[in-house]
Amino acid sequence: MCTVCGCGTASVEGQGHKHSHAHDHAHDHGHHHHHHGHDHHHDHSHDHDHIHTDEKGDIHFGKGLGATHVPGMDQKRIVEIEQNILGENDRYAMANRSYFAERGMFVLNLVSSPGSGKTTLLTRSITDCKDRFDMSVIEGDQQTSNDAERIRATGVKATQVNTGKGCHLDAHMVGHALEHLTPEEGSVLFIENVGNLVCPAAFDLGEAHKVAILSVTEGEDKPIKYPDMFYAADVMILNKVDLLPYLNFDVEKCIDFARQVNPDIRVMQLSATSGEGLEEWFDWIGQGLDAAKEKKRA
Repeated sequence: MCTVCGCGTASVEGQGHKHSHAHDHAHDHGHHHHHHGHDHHHDHSHDHDHIHTDEKGDIHFGKGLGATHVPGMDQKRIVEIEQNILGENDRYAMANRSYFAERGMFVLNLVSSPGSGKTTLLTRSITDCKDRFDMSVIEGDQQTSNDAERIRATGVKATQVNTGKGCHLDAHMVGHALEHLTPEEGSVLFIENVGNLVCPAAFDLGEAHKVAILSVTEGEDKPIKYPDMFYAADVMILNKVDLLPYLNFDVEKCIDFARQVNPDIRVMQLSATSGEGLEEWFDWIGQGLDAAKEKKRA
């Protein structure tokens, strides 16, 4: 968990830097932000040096060192801090989930190791599905805005959230990003998480599904190396299948490992570059969006 991994998600006994979990914000669904057309409300006035929004509306968290090394702290105290962090996160996630439900939105949290091809899959999905449904993107990274620029080049709205030393997005960061993004009702929101398969597993963002993207250029044992993530994910995408003839990657063994961890996980095999298997992915997104719209009408 993040008090241990050093990403700086908590201010630990005065030794860590402040993080969004430590903020006491009113994160409700009143109508406080009329000019955004959207109703997340945060009081950020006390900590402007911690959160910086640039001229593009991209959001930068966590300046300075993570500094969460806590010498001498016992395990019980660390577990207590972790539980507090996750409890706070879950409250924000509930608010996000209500926001999405009220607007008939279908929201996916895309997680993977670096190099899985998830940004390429995302840009291909946006380009190919522009005429099928409205879409927007929250793009998570530690430092750069390169990926958000790639998304914006497709003509779709994107807000970058830079986490600083943080190794995952959290629900509060997503709520903050929604103020700037103002996604359409009845739309798909893709949240591209920071590239790792550890910490994002524990943090609910209010999404409908976590989608774990695994490239066939990686090890087929990733699902049992990172079981928390593959347990939390509803879908595993095996990406770059066009490269299988050149690799020693055992697809069936990989799927078997994933199902050992999560017997109900749905597996899709595709290539974001060749286009193989993309229709199944697009159809699944369309079905999820239809269900979200139907639920809103009900």
